[in-house]
Amino acid sequence: MIKSILLDIEGTTTPIDFVYEMLFPYARSHVWNYLAEHLSSPDVHTDVAGLLEENAADARNRLDPPLLNGPVERISADEIVAYVHWLMDRDRKSTPLKSLQGKIWEEGYRTGQLRGQVFEDVPRAFSRWQNRGKQICIYSSGSVLAQKLLFSNTEAGDLTTFIDGYFDTNIGSKKDATSYRAIADKLGRLPSEILFVSDVAAELDAAATAGFEVVLCSRPGNEPPTAPQNYTAIQTFDELA
Repeated sequence: MIKSILLDIEGTTTPIDFVYEMLFPYARSHVWNYLAEHLSSPDVHTDVAGLLEENAADARNRLDPPLLNGPVERISADEIVAYVHWLMDRDRKSTPLKSLQGKIWEEGYRTGQLRGQVFEDVPRAFSRWQNRGKQICIYSSGSVLAQKLLFSNTEAGDLTTFIDGYFDTNIGSKKDATSYRAIADKLGRLPSEILFVSDVAAELDAAATAGFEVVLCSRPGNEPPTAPQNYTAIQTFDELA
């Protein structure tokens, strides 16, 4: 019996276009101004330190990134912006990058320049699942902060009242089965008691390997799986009893 429902965001609860045509461009265009105002913040220092480590690894791997010349206190905003743009161009699921993006989006939501988007079936599904005693959780490559901001600022209102837990890449890659085992441990559930819903087949493969029940979400605008899958597919959450 399923006790917890674990949901991806991009292409599952939220249109892919919102992420790639609204959130990412906003972060890209506002990162310099944000750093100019907040570079001395301890939280931002932590993100920059993580970027510095990642940058050094990219250089060692001969990926030719824009170089960050540390230590953290001496790195300029221009250097950080160049590397952030480089990472975004590669759609890198970088934990410090996602953390920095979340902080930038927080200002966008606060000023009303951003508004979270979810598919129209999501609020009623959340209500239905909560009424049936199901635990609803989110697992996204976006930071926990970014997740909470999105769901608290939707056109349908604040949906965070339905959500019991949030997970990001701090727990591990979404394509690694050990990440899902760690989530099951955090939730105090058997893997077989958790249903994971995502539009990415490789993520479903990892979750299934960990013992989760899985469902492929095939929303309008999603890329089709790169290989045939045996997973049950849905187009809306209305199809999930």
